[in-house]
Amino acid sequence: MENNQSIVGLKELRENIEDYIKAVKKGRSFIVVRKSRPVFKNSSLEEGDDLWESMVDFTKIKKGGVPIGDILSRL
Repeated sequence: MENNQSIVGLKELRENIEDYIKAVKKGRSFIVVRKSRPVFKNSSLEEGDDLWESMVDFTKIKKGGVPIGDILSRL
């Protein structure tokens, strides 16, 4: 992986995913292309980005959680 690379092929990304993960953790970002067309941008999350929001923590109701069937039957 070159240091100044900002565009990466999908195959290259798959074959060297650990190297790209390390680079992204250091703040680098990459545009991933397939068949010479951009597919997505790979970049790190900003500090404080909350992508996951807890709605209900079922482990607080019952150790190990609550079976999904029990939840659905009460909806």
